[in-house]
Amino acid sequence: MRCWLPWIAVLALSACTVGPDYKVPDDAKVNAPSARGDLVAAKGTKAEDPPDTWWKLYRSPVLDGLVQQALAANTDLRAAEANLERAQGLLDQTNALKEPSVAFNFDTNYSQRSAEAYVHPGDIPAAQLYDTGLSISYDLDLFGRLRRMSEAAGDEADVARAARDLVKINIVADMARAYADLCNAGEQLAATNHVVEVQDKYLALTRMAVTAGRREQIEIEQQEAAAEQARASLPGLEARQKNALFRIATLAGKPPAESDPGLTACTKSLDLNAPLPVGDGAGLLARRPDVRAAERRLAASTAQIGVATADLYPTVRLGATIGTTGAVSDFMIDRTNRYSGGPGISWQLNQSIPRAKIATAKAQTKADLARFDGAVLTALRETDSALNVYGHEQARLARLKAAHDRSARAAEDARTLRAGGRLDALTALAAERAEANAAETVATAQGQISADEMMLFLAMGGGWEDRTSAAH
Repeated sequence: MRCWLPWIAVLALSACTVGPDYKVPDDAKVNAPSARGDLVAAKGTKAEDPPDTWWKLYRSPVLDGLVQQALAANTDLRAAEANLERAQGLLDQTNALKEPSVAFNFDTNYSQRSAEAYVHPGDIPAAQLYDTGLSISYDLDLFGRLRRMSEAAGDEADVARAARDLVKINIVADMARAYADLCNAGEQLAATNHVVEVQDKYLALTRMAVTAGRREQIEIEQQEAAAEQARASLPGLEARQKNALFRIATLAGKPPAESDPGLTACTKSLDLNAPLPVGDGAGLLARRPDVRAAERRLAASTAQIGVATADLYPTVRLGATIGTTGAVSDFMIDRTNRYSGGPGISWQLNQSIPRAKIATAKAQTKADLARFDGAVLTALRETDSALNVYGHEQARLARLKAAHDRSARAAEDARTLRAGGRLDALTALAAERAEANAAETVATAQGQISADEMMLFLAMGGGWEDRTSAAH
């Protein structure tokens, strides 16, 4: 054993870690100035990053409670957490390979040995035999194979963590979207019921006018058609409201039968009442879990190049065994004791397979870099597209609100004129009907704005805290 020690010391001192050290490639899309600057469609928004708990911007205690329920009991999130635990367990297993391996054994049996197997001229008597010992081995990891394996496993755990964060973001966005749909449907139901009420009044007045000979019969049929058309949208809105309730229940880990009908009391769309905080491209790419996951996969595949490269070099292990074997009656006397120790070296001289593995790992790295670039471009496109739609819908809503304001003023003027006897009832009611229709249109547009906001927050990544430095 002593004669090996100087040689082992030299090898240990010359130990290195083969394969490339990971860093985000300089030409990766995440490093492009155009990807890290202001978002193209960010006009009219705040430059600051959205808060981690972005749903609280709506100042809705009910929504806050629903989100907490979803984060506590959602089935998809439970599965994602389990996957993360599994990845962490695999990392622990890989790290354990860098520790000394220690094994103890103890066996005993009553046996009759074959004399001829030992080329013995006589008989070997049957006896109670035993075998016990302690073995220790340690991989010197001179070329960093185990270190690169640990890096790769750690990066895969980061991928699982990013996947868990992506599930969180989707769950929160789905819950906020479901509650927004519920409230939007409630507001639109109220507006549509008002339209139906006014239309019924107009139909009743039309019938009276026809009976008095001041209107033609065809006008009754026209107003009846208009009344039915107004009612036609009610079942769809009621179904939308009920389906939103079911979605809320299942997102919180409950069957639809346990949905809370009290949530239908919401009859006003969620409203931010403030410019959206969206930040810049650099902040966006740091927040997006899919971008983080793609970057960590690239890191893992880079580490695998080192794992494959280490197979080109010898593996050196130190080992020692001490034990005793013999008849139970001679337990641990001198002639039953045994020990051994020394280094062991294995080296695959045919290196075609290791070189093929290196080529495979390098090809995987190229593919993962392409996916990383694709994730960056997708994140920027989705966010700019969501901002673009949101900005145009805001402009549309502003015009619809202006139209509603004018209709409301016209309806008020008509009521004043009617009270003074200067306007007939049907004309005054027509102005009120126009105002009700405009209010219904505004409610529908406001619901679309809420849906656009949810899609935008989803595109922005939700602002979770676990962020890698690579995207910064």
